[in-house]
Amino acid sequence: MAAPPPAQSSPQSAFLMPTSSSGRRRGSADSRPSIRKAQGHIPACLVNASVTCCDNDQIYAFGGFDQYTDEVYNHVLRLDLNNFRWELVDNYGDIPGVRMGHTASLYEGDKLVVFGGENEHGEYLSDVVIFDISTSTWTQPEMRGSIPRGRARHAAVIHEEKLFILGGITSDSTAILDDMAYLDLKTWTWSRSWKFTARFDNLAWIWGGRLWTFGGLDPDMERTTDIWWLDLQAIPALGMTASQGTMDSSSRIGRIAHGLDNNLYSNSAQQLPGRSGSYAANSASVQVRSAGRRKSVAPGSISCLQFKSGPNVPTLSSGVHFQAFASGVLLDLATPTETIRPYDCNFSSLELDSLRWQRLADGQEIFRPGYRWHYCTVNATGTKVWLLGCCLDAGGNAGTGDGNHMNEVLCIDLERYGLLGNEMSALSPDPRRAITSARTRMGPLSGLGEDLSSAFDQPPGSGSGADFTVTANPDDFIYADDGDEDGSFPPSTLALLPPDAATSPPIHVHKLILQLRWPHFKRMYSAQMIEYHTNRMHIPEPYPVVRAFIYYLYTDSIAGHPEYCADIIDVAGMLVMANLYDMPRLRLLCVNRLGRELAVENAAIIWDRAGRTNEEWLMRRAAQFCLNNWGRIVRTDGFKSLSRQSLIGLCEVVDMEGRIIAGPELELVGSLGADDGLSLGRDSKWSQLTINGVAVDGEEAEADEMDGVEDI
Repeated sequence: MAAPPPAQSSPQSAFLMPTSSSGRRRGSADSRPSIRKAQGHIPACLVNASVTCCDNDQIYAFGGFDQYTDEVYNHVLRLDLNNFRWELVDNYGDIPGVRMGHTASLYEGDKLVVFGGENEHGEYLSDVVIFDISTSTWTQPEMRGSIPRGRARHAAVIHEEKLFILGGITSDSTAILDDMAYLDLKTWTWSRSWKFTARFDNLAWIWGGRLWTFGGLDPDMERTTDIWWLDLQAIPALGMTASQGTMDSSSRIGRIAHGLDNNLYSNSAQQLPGRSGSYAANSASVQVRSAGRRKSVAPGSISCLQFKSGPNVPTLSSGVHFQAFASGVLLDLATPTETIRPYDCNFSSLELDSLRWQRLADGQEIFRPGYRWHYCTVNATGTKVWLLGCCLDAGGNAGTGDGNHMNEVLCIDLERYGLLGNEMSALSPDPRRAITSARTRMGPLSGLGEDLSSAFDQPPGSGSGADFTVTANPDDFIYADDGDEDGSFPPSTLALLPPDAATSPPIHVHKLILQLRWPHFKRMYSAQMIEYHTNRMHIPEPYPVVRAFIYYLYTDSIAGHPEYCADIIDVAGMLVMANLYDMPRLRLLCVNRLGRELAVENAAIIWDRAGRTNEEWLMRRAAQFCLNNWGRIVRTDGFKSLSRQSLIGLCEVVDMEGRIIAGPELELVGSLGADDGLSLGRDSKWSQLTINGVAVDGEEAEADEMDGVEDI
C-alpha cells in the first residue's frame, strides 16, 4: 500500500503521524491457492521418482517407474515455474542407470546429489552421482570410506557440506534399515554407520544442530507418529567434542541418553548378508559392500516423542500425507484422495522449539475437489510449497483425467500462513534455548543489531549521539471525542489536537537509523517538513507499541525483549503499523508471532488487528480460537476494549445455529476434546513420550515435562 499522506501541522507543534485506521475487512470469494495447468512434455505419474525444487524457479524430476507399464526410467524432466512447461532434458556425462526410490538433494544451488535407489532388477544401489544443473552433465565421484548399504525409499539431507542418509529398505523386503551415515562432499569420504531408528519413506532435515526425522513406515509397516532427533554436536568427525553417555538437558520432552536401552531398538531389522557384486543393465554405477558389521549407537543424545492424539495432531492413517521442512517448522499436508474429501484434509505445522502442532488451514481452504496430488516439494527459500498432480475430471482435461499424469501444479504461499522462510526463521530462538527464551522472551540478535540496541532510547547526555525525539500516546490516553463509528480517528482530528496534549515520555533515537530503516520517515524527512526543523514528531499510537516498533528498526527483531516486545498486544499494534507504513518484513514477523502465541487473553485483540490489516488467515485463526473459548474470551479485558463495531463483527462470526452449552450438557460433550484451552475440556493424553524405551502417557508425561523445565 502507498505511504499515508502526512497530516497537516503548524510550526508551533511537532509533526503528527496519522493514526492507524481500522480499514475494511474484506475477503475474496475463493481465497484458495490457484492451480496452474502445465504444458509441454507432461510426464506420467511416476512412482518413487525424485522431485526437487531448485533456486532457478525450476523443478527437476528424475527416475521413477510407470505404475501401468512397470518401466523404470532415468529421464531428467524439468518444469519451469515461470511458464509451467515441462521439458525432457538432454543430459550428458556419466549418465546413471534407471532407478526408483532414490533421493536427489540440492547442493550449492546448482547441483543435485543423487544417492541409492532400486533398479529395474530389484537391486538396491549405494552409488552417488552428481547432476550439474547448469550444464546438464552427470559425474560420478570416486568414493572413499565404508560405503553404506544399498537402499531405497530412504531419507537424505545436506548440511555443512555433508550428505546425511538414514533408514530405507534393502534387498530383503522385510528388512527396514535403522542406520545413519554421512558423506563428506568435499573429500567424498563416507563416515561409519551408526544405529538410529528403523523406518522408510520418512523425511529428514537438520535444524538447531540436530538431525530430525519424521513420518514414514516402521518395521511393522505402520505409519509412524513419532519424531526423533539426534544431537550432532557430539559426532567427532564434525569437529565437535564427543559427550558419550551424557543426557541432552535441553530436550523438553522424552530425553534419552547415549547409553540406550536395548528395548529401544527391539523392532530394528537384523543385518542381512551382502549382495553379489554383479551389475545390472543400465546400472553401471552400482556400488555394493558386504554387510554384517555390527553398528554402534550414534555418539550423541537421541530423543523421541510420539504424538498420540490431539485436535491438531495429523491423523497419518487418513488421506495422502506429504511432509516437508521449511521456515524452521515441520509441515504436514493431508491431501484429498478418491475417498477423502477436501473437508477432511488439513495443513498443519509442528513448531520444533516447543514441539507443538498447529492447524494452519483446513483442507477446504486449500484444496479443490476433483484433483489428486502425487508429489510435494519446497523451494530453496522455504516460502512456497509446490504440489504436482492431476485432475480426475477426464472430460475437462482432454482425456487426461485418469490420474496418470502430472499436468496440474498447485502453489501454496507459506508466508500467507505466517511462516517466515528459511532465512528469516533464523530469527526464531535456538531450540537449545527454547525453554530459557520462553521464560525471558529474549530473542537472538545479530552482532550489529545487538550493538545498535545498546544505543536505543538513550538520552543525548549519555553519549549515545541521539539527535531526534519521538513521542506517542500514553497508555491511558483518551481522545477528545468518540472518533468514527469503527473506533478510528481521521488524521485531521489528530492534527487539531492542542500542542500540549498528553504525550508519552520521549523516545530518543537517531535520524540516520530511521532514514535507513523506515522508508516513510525517509520520504518525510527529505521533504523537509516541520519535523526536519524541530527534530521531533508524534506518532498517535500507544507508547509501548511505538517503542517496540522503533526497537525493531534498530535490531530487525521482534523475537521478544523483556521490556520492548514482551507483550503480544504490542506485537498486534506493530502489525497495524507495519500495514500502515508498508513494511512487509515486519508484517510477516508479526503475523508469525501472533499465530504462535494466540491465547485467551489476546485472541480478541489479535482478531481485531488482523481484520484492520486484512490478514485473512490470522483473522480466521483468531476467530476460530475465540469460538472455541467463547466463555472465557468475553470476560477478558481485550474483548471489552474492542470498539462497538468490532464487538458486533466478532459476535457475528458465531454460526447461525450456534448456542451456549452449559451444565450437565457441557459435561456430556466435554469428552469430545478440544484445542489447547477449549471450554469443552482438554484431552490431556495428547502425546506419548518414549524415555529409555518406556512409554509414558498423559498426566505422568506432563509431570516429567515440568521436571525437565525446573532442571534447567
